[in-house]
Amino acid sequence: MRIDFSKRIFGLDIMRAMAILLVVSSHAVWIFPRTKNVMTDLMSIAGVLGVEIFFVLSGFLIGRLIYKLFTAPDFSFKDVNYFWVRRWFRTLPNYYLILIFNVLLALILGVSLPDNLWQYFFFIQNFAWEMPLFFGESWSLPIEEFAYIIGPLLLYLVLFLKLKISRSKLFLMVTCLIIFFFLGTKVMYNHFYTETNMMFWNVNLKAISIYRIDAIYYGVLAAYISIVWQHFWKTYRYVFLGIGGLMLLGLNVVIPVKQIFIETHPLFWNVLYLPINSLAIAFTLPVLSQIKSAPKLILVPVTIISLISYSMYLIHYSVVMQIMKYFFPTEGLPTSILIVYLVIYFIITIVLSYILYVIFERPMTNLRDSKKIKNHFK
Repeated sequence: MRIDFSKRIFGLDIMRAMAILLVVSSHAVWIFPRTKNVMTDLMSIAGVLGVEIFFVLSGFLIGRLIYKLFTAPDFSFKDVNYFWVRRWFRTLPNYYLILIFNVLLALILGVSLPDNLWQYFFFIQNFAWEMPLFFGESWSLPIEEFAYIIGPLLLYLVLFLKLKISRSKLFLMVTCLIIFFFLGTKVMYNHFYTETNMMFWNVNLKAISIYRIDAIYYGVLAAYISIVWQHFWKTYRYVFLGIGGLMLLGLNVVIPVKQIFIETHPLFWNVLYLPINSLAIAFTLPVLSQIKSAPKLILVPVTIISLISYSMYLIHYSVVMQIMKYFFPTEGLPTSILIVYLVIYFIITIVLSYILYVIFERPMTNLRDSKKIKNHFK
């Protein structure tokens, strides 16, 4: 696999690689006996943090693209369509391939399929309700897909109002509107679910589309600042990094130590915890987005993990882990064997993800740059 490192931003590859490794590590807990201790709690936090990094980073990348499209004098609905087509070539083929594989795997292993299986094909399996355990890691994909649709569509529609406001400011207003709207949905959730626990929160708030789309748009907001206020973005990047680091430390270390639990502080967990996490991650972008390269010893493995991260996300748990656990159960195995099992799990996940990326994901993504697609949207 040839990689053009000159077209990549290494700092963003660091974020992507870190995110997927956090997610995969969090699900690796399933290998070990079911116990609740500091390590399992940290791994659970790692999984949440990993997905939140993906959300913010995705928002940052699409935000920069959408801003340039929207502020161009010839912006039209054809641009919106082209943006969607490019995103769908990037995300849909891999998703549908692994979804179908999961269906076949369930049938082979004798696992019952969910009644609402059809919803997975339209990304509404967790739109406003708890999704079944089937293909559990897919919960984040509908959030991203709806985020891709909502922002560009609103930006296009707002032009019909013929407001005497620059497109740059309109972009900022629409972005903030989306953020505040989905903050509002969390406020409504908190109003209706005053008595809750972390397990309920995990599947009825954190993983539900109508409460989470703002997570993407903190990254979009960061993209706006990086373009419009470049000097501010660059000058105070280390200040932002320090603030983001302190926020993440407070959220994921201080709060557990101080025992600020959801049972006693539901407003904080239901409304504030996830947005603060997103903001903290966004604060790291001014530094990371300006790290262009690194020594090859670090550059190559980080970039490869970053490139295959989407494939890793889709197959690591419901495919690799499920098959391994089915044929080689870990119950009763000594710790030394479990560690070997863990290493094998990581190796298989990385190797299969690499193969999937090379033979399917990358070729399907490259189709969006074909002459036929480009000429259609000229």
